[in-house]
Amino acid sequence: MIKDITFITVNYAPEDTAIGLYTSQLAEFLVTKGYNVSVITGFPYYPMWKIPEHYQDKPRFYSEEINGVTIYRYKFYVPENRNFFHRILHILSFNFGNVFNLKKIKKADLVFCNIPFTTNVVLGLFLKRRLKAKLWTSIKDFEFDAAYESGLLKQNPISAAFKKLLYKIEAYLFVKSDIISSISFKMVDRIKLKAPQTNPVFFPDWVDVDFINPDNYKQHDYISKDKFTILYSGNIGQKQNWEVYINLAKKLQQYPDIDFVLVGEGAYKNELLQVLKDNNLMGFIRYYEPIPYEDLSNLLCSADLHVLFQKSDVIDSVMPSKILGMMSSARPSVITGDLSSEVARHINSSQGWGYYTNEDSDAIYNAVLTLKNDKNLQKETGEKARAYMVENFSKNMILNSFIEKINTL
Repeated sequence: MIKDITFITVNYAPEDTAIGLYTSQLAEFLVTKGYNVSVITGFPYYPMWKIPEHYQDKPRFYSEEINGVTIYRYKFYVPENRNFFHRILHILSFNFGNVFNLKKIKKADLVFCNIPFTTNVVLGLFLKRRLKAKLWTSIKDFEFDAAYESGLLKQNPISAAFKKLLYKIEAYLFVKSDIISSISFKMVDRIKLKAPQTNPVFFPDWVDVDFINPDNYKQHDYISKDKFTILYSGNIGQKQNWEVYINLAKKLQQYPDIDFVLVGEGAYKNELLQVLKDNNLMGFIRYYEPIPYEDLSNLLCSADLHVLFQKSDVIDSVMPSKILGMMSSARPSVITGDLSSEVARHINSSQGWGYYTNEDSDAIYNAVLTLKNDKNLQKETGEKARAYMVENFSKNMILNSFIEKINTL
């Protein structure tokens, strides 16, 4: 019977976005159900890519307890320059330091490893073998695939050989896991292609529909009630298609009653802000740094329209968790990417429309104006999206399914 659970994850509380948020919520939920939970992680740094000031004076190895969860941290390398080389150092630093934290875990029935980083599974295997535990590998992002698909890694003979080696290591680690899961059905299918010997399961991210609730929010200061506000909130990185975003803003700049609000942080932020300045869009597009999680519902529910423009060739390597919050807010979304992606399926199954290819610039522009001019359509589209989240991705439903699964081990 599973009683003691150890998480190995690069992101954890007090980080309150993306993997850090979801892992913290899962760990703390398990504590409320009577499990003993420990976490091996780094110092918080995401999404600002900087260790907060109140953690900077802590020792390199630091232990603390948050909401009943025992946390073992290692102060690993967090690069300012996030090119491929420095990202590799970032990963290696995390795994090297946390080898020593493994020794602090005296008992574990289940080891839960988050990918990214793929190399976390190596740490998980060490712990599995020493403590005779089960190993659950949870894939949030195929980081190798995303690196190649987004152009972060160039295509050349050396890169091709390196890619082949990476995929062999990846498949080996997948096969050695007792359970392997991912957050979309398309990603589950990709696991089967990478490692046919595995039997991956669907374990999606979730949304707290009671927290992100349009019936209980306060108008956020970043968003004016007097304008039709188009919001992007989330990571500002290479997986998004910012050219589509910029072209749409240029077309809509002529409308004085439309506002663009951009909230987030990421590897591409500085470059994007410079491009916006070069195109005379700063002012029409207002940028803000990430907000605390407790303000997220107010921000999302204050917007009139959410947008997310993804690169078309990043199909099944990632399922953006931000979409769950966008849809839970009961505000419509306009999203681009590959029409065969799982995100497209969710949008079409919920709103019924609003998903386009990146080349559909006229259709995207017309969709925004249609929503702006039709309040009833706005309301209807947003309510359909929220109903879909309540039925399929609510927090309590997903987390209880996790306990049902580990009870079978």
